[in-house]
Amino acid sequence: MKVAVIDLGTNTCNLLIAELVGDNITILHQSKQYVKLGDNKIEANKISNEATARTLNAFRAHRQIIKEYQVEKVKVVATSAVRQADNKIEFLEEIGEETGWAVKVITGEKEAELIFNGVLLAFKQFDNNSLILDIGGGSNELILVDKRKILWQESQPTGMARIISRFKISDPITPEEISRIETFFLDYHKNTFRLCSQNKVKTLVGCSGAFDTIADILDRVNPGEKKRITQLISIADFNRIYTLLINSTRRQRLQMKGMDVVRVDLIVPAMILIKLLLVKTGVNKIIQTDFALREGVLSEMIRQN
Repeated sequence: MKVAVIDLGTNTCNLLIAELVGDNITILHQSKQYVKLGDNKIEANKISNEATARTLNAFRAHRQIIKEYQVEKVKVVATSAVRQADNKIEFLEEIGEETGWAVKVITGEKEAELIFNGVLLAFKQFDNNSLILDIGGGSNELILVDKRKILWQESQPTGMARIISRFKISDPITPEEISRIETFFLDYHKNTFRLCSQNKVKTLVGCSGAFDTIADILDRVNPGEKKRITQLISIADFNRIYTLLINSTRRQRLQMKGMDVVRVDLIVPAMILIKLLLVKTGVNKIIQTDFALREGVLSEMIRQN
């Protein structure tokens, strides 16, 4: 059966088309459309008219691709920006009227569970206590895992679109601004940091945007050009990219090979969060994976068939 998963995130609307045969998944197509639900209205918990128009255009583009692949089943999920928007009902009605698809707005807890299931498809199981980190535009999901089970999970409204809307960030960012953002992250994620230290977590599994961009910069490839199930990012390489990005201007980042234009602003606070996690927990290994929420939805669809 050919299926499509649409993940309506805070920054992008992502499409994944796959063929399911028993427990086997064959990825046929992946693409994304820039919707920027996290524009200047995100701190007011509103989806702007402009963001709504971008989203409708994104769904039209995805619908055409889905038609070309003769997909039999479509599942659409929406995350942080939609679930926290005061005007989400009107927004979802517009999408439904345009596409005929029902959009399921998932909770932060469900989002973390789906991310775990997606990452598990890539790893099969975790050899030791590990932390999965999905850095989003609206929320961050942090999931402490052991082998094939979740020990702890949290979803917090600390995504990068919210950070750049809330905090003044100079070009390049100043040490004082870094310190304020670190304090904010520490306040929201202190329980996860504490549990990682207590459980001697040494491996960070990074999925979604920021980690993809780090890997693309290291590999000197264009965004989306290289598909990865898992890829090791050494701490030395991460620190090198951290220094490069933190000290860069927006214009310099735009010129970097591997930089996704969608993340040119978001990558700076994302690097601060990752660096803070390394310092506070003692993690000494980073593994990037392309597998995350969409693959988790696929995993759930397999179990339901």
